[in-house]
Amino acid sequence: MSRSAIWHPFTQHAVAPLPVKIASAEGAYLTAENGRRIFDGISSWWVVTHGHRHPKIVAAIQEQAGTLDQVIFAGFTHEPAEQAADKLLRLVQRSFGNGDLAHVFFSDSGSTAVEVALKMALGYWRNTGEPRTRIIALEHAYHGDTIGTMSAGARGVFNAAYAPLLFDVARLPFPEAGREAATFAELERLLAEQPTAAVVVEPLILGAGGMLMYPPEVLRRLHDIAKAHGALFIADEVMTGFGRTGTAFACEQAGVTPDLMCLAKGLTGGVIPLAATLATRAIFEAHYATDRAKTFFHSSSYTANPIACAAAAANLDIWLNEPVLARVAALGTLQSARLAKLAGDARFTNVRKTGTIAAFELQARDAGYLAGIGPRLYDRFLNADVLLRPLGNTVYVMPPYCTTAADLDRVYDAILDAAGAVA
Repeated sequence: MSRSAIWHPFTQHAVAPLPVKIASAEGAYLTAENGRRIFDGISSWWVVTHGHRHPKIVAAIQEQAGTLDQVIFAGFTHEPAEQAADKLLRLVQRSFGNGDLAHVFFSDSGSTAVEVALKMALGYWRNTGEPRTRIIALEHAYHGDTIGTMSAGARGVFNAAYAPLLFDVARLPFPEAGREAATFAELERLLAEQPTAAVVVEPLILGAGGMLMYPPEVLRRLHDIAKAHGALFIADEVMTGFGRTGTAFACEQAGVTPDLMCLAKGLTGGVIPLAATLATRAIFEAHYATDRAKTFFHSSSYTANPIACAAAAANLDIWLNEPVLARVAALGTLQSARLAKLAGDARFTNVRKTGTIAAFELQARDAGYLAGIGPRLYDRFLNADVLLRPLGNTVYVMPPYCTTAADLDRVYDAILDAAGAVA
């Protein structure tokens, strides 16, 4: 493949190899233009859940494209959006055992889903006559690449160039095992110091921050402290939603229903972009008024695109009517069995798993996101026809739910081979 005019994301074109041109995909595999079959060990950046080109979702897209492709969503609605919202709330209510999350706002990406939640939180307090503005987030967090979500995320190489645009956010130390009390104490201090609009967290797993994991009881404590001080609780379930942590939504495991929940990636099974921010009745009603100045002012041209909504509705049918969680549990068991083989190997540290997501650090002289080991590992894995995208020396495996034991054996063989070659 020759150089093209395309500017690829998270890519330094001066040093990166030419991208592999993908011609097709099916199940857990990508097929390159030259016929190479590459196992998709990261679900194409964490989006593909059931597998590529799930026939029910593809059929829904094809059918919808033949009737209604796009319509403005301000002042209009359509059946795919109504169905997607209804089915999403049914799944959420089944998962949480309550109907507290009652309203669905559609957007286009995980970043915008979180941006919407932050704006809803600020709007809620302004419209109720108590203009709280402080946002609290965990250190190492990643919430997206819009201005609001970069502000809520950790400051570092991802956003250093854009620092003049970002607003201040209070930070909590990550609740490392044995140091959770320090996190709780800091949250109590910050909430007592100043009225807070919202606490935003990635529940159970911080993704781009290094696949850092913490248990459900910590999540519950963070939620309870926030609520005791009247702050809204925002759960960024963009990555963790739709089964990645072993349950439909990560917050379930803590018995927590957030005030705002952000979803994207797996909402359509990873087939087409769509996002949603779920809100409680109280947050919706704070924006419901004869005063038009209290309107929630957010949209995009493609809000609730009918084709994307049809895909989401089909995906939600799968979740509501098929034993998806049994498939999730089976994949988690397969991951555990292979991680056990790494646990006694000194080359691997902090071997960990939550649900279907496995992660560990590879012993290396250089570490961190920009360390040279990351690209070396990536190249090594790709040469073995396995797509893994390490975060520096942190390697994670997050495959689709259709992954077989043989598929995972292939992945972990590549990991073991790479460990000796690049450390």
